[in-house]
Amino acid sequence: MPTTSPLSGIYQFGVFQLDLNAGELHKAGVKVKLQDQPFRVLAVLVEHAGQVVTRDELRQKVWPSNVYVDFDQGLNNAIKKVREALGDSADSPRLIETVARHGYRFIFPVSAVPAALLQPRFSLGSRAFRNAIAIGLTAVLLAAFGYWVWHQAAKRTARSPDRVVLAVLPFDNLSGDPNQEFLSDGLTEEMIAQLGKLNPDQLTVIARGSVAKYKGSTLSVNQIGRELHTDYLVEGSVRRVPDRVRITVHLIQVSDQTDRWAESYDRDVKDILALQDSVARTIADRINITLMPAEASRLATPRSVDPAAYEAYLKGRYYWNKRTAEGMQKAEAYFQQAIDKDPSYGVAYSGLADCNSGLTWHGFTSPSETLPRAHAAALRAIEIDPQSAEAHASLGLVLDHEWDWSGAETEFKRALQLDRRYANAHHWYGDNLSIQGRHDEALLEARKASDLDPLNLMIGTWLGLRYYLARNYEGAIEQGRNTVDLDPNFAASHLLLGEAYVQKGFGEKGLAELQSAASLSGNNPLYLAQVAVAYASMGRRAEALQIAEQLQTTPAGRYVSPYGLAQIYAALKDEEQTFKWLQMSYDGRAVWMSYLAVDPVFDGYRSDQRFQDLLRRVHLLH
Repeated sequence: MPTTSPLSGIYQFGVFQLDLNAGELHKAGVKVKLQDQPFRVLAVLVEHAGQVVTRDELRQKVWPSNVYVDFDQGLNNAIKKVREALGDSADSPRLIETVARHGYRFIFPVSAVPAALLQPRFSLGSRAFRNAIAIGLTAVLLAAFGYWVWHQAAKRTARSPDRVVLAVLPFDNLSGDPNQEFLSDGLTEEMIAQLGKLNPDQLTVIARGSVAKYKGSTLSVNQIGRELHTDYLVEGSVRRVPDRVRITVHLIQVSDQTDRWAESYDRDVKDILALQDSVARTIADRINITLMPAEASRLATPRSVDPAAYEAYLKGRYYWNKRTAEGMQKAEAYFQQAIDKDPSYGVAYSGLADCNSGLTWHGFTSPSETLPRAHAAALRAIEIDPQSAEAHASLGLVLDHEWDWSGAETEFKRALQLDRRYANAHHWYGDNLSIQGRHDEALLEARKASDLDPLNLMIGTWLGLRYYLARNYEGAIEQGRNTVDLDPNFAASHLLLGEAYVQKGFGEKGLAELQSAASLSGNNPLYLAQVAVAYASMGRRAEALQIAEQLQTTPAGRYVSPYGLAQIYAALKDEEQTFKWLQMSYDGRAVWMSYLAVDPVFDGYRSDQRFQDLLRRVHLLH
């Protein structure tokens, strides 16, 4: 046997005995054939039972440094042969568990036994064999009891008065079907929501937008933990079969990269909400979080959901998170599908409201088409669950688009009373405050949202927008650069950065960013309008007018916000056309009219009585 790693001792786990001295594996006294490398892999895992052994550690211990092989293939084959010898399964592990992106862990209790127990070799049914099995089982029970005692002590030792920070990494889709990504993404988002409500005073859960970048990542647990500044990571995987799901969850302590808890569940889809509650309770217990009374009561009540409604809801959120016209239109259809299946499904109404608000704000649809649907859906969500922070925030966003600033503020405050760590509520409330010219308060809310969800691209972009509307263009440029660096393909961050450059007087830089934004957005009319504003600010009148004419001749069926055209003519200093399009914006309830009081593009018109009258009519001047 190679001497890459010294192996010695005899270990018992269930009916198996691993004799490292003799290089043999026995099952109920009968020798099990296992080749050298699989045997050594098993030996390393058993010697470190309960701990994660990384793939690199296995390479160092099992594969000699002077041997050149395809290590990944060799290790995968070795693990497969070990599982076959032990009668174990990767899908339903009893002994060896795969830790995604990390390594493997031996999860069955192991005890060291005296070498004498293997002498003489036992025959089935012999007294010596029965005695050895009895001793072995006793050892296993003692080991299990010892592990339980150690685990309880470790829990007590780990208790800390400081706030615990936890991140739920994107669940892996093990179904072998890319069409099931909505399920793994949806369960990730749902677990984040459930854990975030447990006890905000003790537990901070990183929001979805900041963990999404780690989907499919090969970074180590330690590196991800450092980047997110977390104490714990939750990893998971989902495997879907027709009406059932198999979910595996790991709770990993970042400081020493050890598993604090792991479990696999095989459930009917209708029981998936109750399963999420069970996982949340267990994680709270493992990291010593005291549940808030309301949460303890909620988690104690089993929840079930119509499987078809739940699937449609998850698909809605999956497409909503894409923030594209096509994605939001698909999301709208799926949310409605969920509601049709279960008319009492409150979160589906919140999703429908957010979807229609988003279609309006991004300039994909006419406000008259989508805002009434958004308003009705948000009201119904609150009617179903008055304690839902998401529902109140959704209504607040709709009221902002309807120019009801005080009503929107009331809803945002109510949402934050119910869940002060709901990042979107801070995010949208910050916009409400900016619109009203309360820039210091707006920046405070935007920073809170960013602290809760630091890698969320839209939240980062709107933090820059808070600086921009307050005329702090240096701050907007710095924040815009930071967000662009996170994802150079995110159109909105280029839009904000370009607008800030233009107002700061860096026309060429601004134009380049705005052209990138327009291209990445699929030439969204609102984005194209900002390219024209940049041309106008640089004195390139003909190019600005060309875009204005292009937008006015856009094919029927594609919505073009008159507010963008008003911005173009304001930058061209064409007073007649500016007020013509502003009046059309008012008549059509154009959503971006919300920014009329603070939009720098209109600074040259603020003393005009017609402009003052418009501000009064949109309730921004009293």
